[in-house]
Amino acid sequence: MHITNTEKIEGKEIVQDLGLVRGNTVRAKNAFRDFTQGIRNIFGGELKAYSDLMTDAREEALGRMIQEAQRLNADAVVNVRFMTSKITGGGAEILAYGTAVKLKSPTSGSQSSTSQETPPPPPGNP
Repeated sequence: MHITNTEKIEGKEIVQDLGLVRGNTVRAKNAFRDFTQGIRNIFGGELKAYSDLMTDAREEALGRMIQEAQRLNADAVVNVRFMTSKITGGGAEILAYGTAVKLKSPTSGSQSSTSQETPPPPPGNP
């Protein structure tokens, strides 16, 4: 499935808008992480544990958005965006959303070099 933050996919024609798809997750800090990151905050530098937490949360939200698009039989999700909101003092929601679309079936055997799609195996090969 092709995922992009643009409205179009170069070399592809969108033939059907399947609507909004989204995925979210809510993540919370933990007390040990708060302690160690509080010390790092005093001395400066990246709060790596929090960066890792947010990276994992974005990937989870993106994966859930893709699952929703797959349930709609989408070929791609365009105009993908992320949003973060504070839920509690120690928790945040990450939301990934975009528009699920169907693409025109290719009339030639060539595919865009930027496509993230995996081509099917040749006929007759298992």
